Amino acid sequence: MKKTSLCILGLLVAAGLSLAEGDAFARAGGGLSSGSRGSRSFSSPSRPYTSPSSPQAVRPAPAPQPAPGSGSPFWRGLAGGMLGGLLGGMLFRGVGGAGIGLMDLLLLAAIGYGIYWWVKKRREEEPVPAEGYYERQAGVGYYGPQLTEGATSTQEPLFQDGDLQAALGHIRQMDARFDEAAFRELCEDNFFKIQAGWMNREVDPIANLLTTEMQNEFRKQLDGLKQQGRINRLENIAVRKVEITEAWQETGQDYITVRFLANLLDYTVDERTGQVVEGNKTDPVKFEEYWTWTRPVGPNPWRLSAINQPD
Repeated sequence: MKKTSLCILGLLVAAGLSLAEGDAFARAGGGLSSGSRGSRSFSSPSRPYTSPSSPQAVRPAPAPQPAPGSGSPFWRGLAGGMLGGLLGGMLFRGVGGAGIGLMDLLLLAAIGYGIYWWVKKRREEEPVPAEGYYERQAGVGYYGPQLTEGATSTQEPLFQDGDLQAALGHIRQMDARFDEAAFRELCEDNFFKIQAGWMNREVDPIANLLTTEMQNEFRKQLDGLKQQGRINRLENIAVRKVEITEAWQETGQDYITVRFLANLLDYTVDERTGQVVEGNKTDPVKFEEYWTWTRPVGPNPWRLSAINQPD
């Protein structure tokens, strides 16, 4: 029985390795995460900004809270009437010559303290507004649910469009010609060029579009394809969406991360026989990737520094 289990486990591991190898050379970058995002290399790229008009980002109006000292008008009126009547009676006796005695003062103090204690208790027992309303979290840069101490949030941060625009504004300060729409168009053009260089198994024609680290990564993966005698074919590429999700500056470099949503025919053939060994020539593959571009601060050429797969 033990021997049979070990055999099954071995087959499963072999199948997993086979699938991993087959996926390793899918489109530029091998369908893997690679490269550097500077100080953010160990964090996942920001998800696309969600408008506050969407259900998960709506800020519910907090429940109205009673004003300080508020309570039931009926009870406030009754307490005031009792206290006023008592004071009036004491004053009346004082005018008649009886005067306000010590017992009257003690009784007045006791009644006053009783009213104070009763009003305080009523205020403490009034319902507190429901938790979960949205507030600006200090130093975090997103709207999220208010959490009690020790609690954790299961909702992903919603990075604010204003924060992204501020970061792009810093980039624009050092490059007055920077335009967001033109940058997205440039990224799309370079996306097609890089995919073509990958399919041709040549890095030199696209080296000016890649950082040194990405050039080395591409060469390593493409050398693997050549050694196997395989060519990764990419056809009918259609880019559905190009959107900037993150921008920042550090150590004299600009960084911008762009989300690509695209589909294409992605398959690998044997260069000797032309037979398909991985993928499918007729079924398009839809994919999402995050490409990070960098350059020295200022009007300098952008280069691809990282490709990340969504979590």
